[in-house]
Amino acid sequence: MELKLLAVGDVVSEGGLIYLRRHLPRLKRERAIDFCVVNGENAAVLGMTPKNAEEIFTAGADVITMGNHTWGKRELIPYIEDSPYVLRPANLPPQQPGRGWGVYDSKFGKIAVIDLIGRCSMDYTPDNPFLQVERILKKLDTRLIFVELHAEATSEKLAMGWMLDGRVSAVWGTHTHVQTADERVLPKGTGYLTDLGMTGPRNSVLGIKPELSIQKFRGDLTRRYEPAPGPNKLEGCIFTIDVQTGRCTNVERVAFHD
Repeated sequence: MELKLLAVGDVVSEGGLIYLRRHLPRLKRERAIDFCVVNGENAAVLGMTPKNAEEIFTAGADVITMGNHTWGKRELIPYIEDSPYVLRPANLPPQQPGRGWGVYDSKFGKIAVIDLIGRCSMDYTPDNPFLQVERILKKLDTRLIFVELHAEATSEKLAMGWMLDGRVSAVWGTHTHVQTADERVLPKGTGYLTDLGMTGPRNSVLGIKPELSIQKFRGDLTRRYEPAPGPNKLEGCIFTIDVQTGRCTNVERVAFHD
């Protein structure tokens, strides 16, 4: 038997939410997806509200992952404390609300999802994700384990993939909002992609109006980031897993747009 897991790149703004609601159900149906993980940390541009989370679940997500903007909307705190299906990075300080990993029921048995955040070139320095994931793996008794690393550095994501090769079913990266073309099954059977990409405004700089990013890089006086108008896109990756072994047999990027 094979399990198909779809991981969807960072949902950005109302445009991304609308596009997700419009296209994710069809994608899941046409590709016979068994489990879906969506990164929602930018659904409200910087952060996610409980309403945004409900929209993402309604669209078809089984689990929502977060990243460095987890606490961008403080109204999420009670929601994330109550919902085991919204994960914030596991290596954030332990006194912060929520959980960083979960084990979920499926028709194939237990599925574990672990959310981590990188340390290279990020705004703050969380606990070491490489050591944290080792601690979490010791607590798991399922072969079906999926790891997301929300990180800036390609090297950090690659290192995580190679360290976990043969120990988890798949590793993927988020945060940079640009889909990479390095999908592969690593030598010991772990599926890997450096970055899923994003779901949201297509004619943008990471979902934001291009002129606002240009002003920032020029050194001009800047104003609050605003999502770009216009057409949207959805990017992600499908990992096909042999349920008996927990090994990945195929990795396929998905990307479509208006």
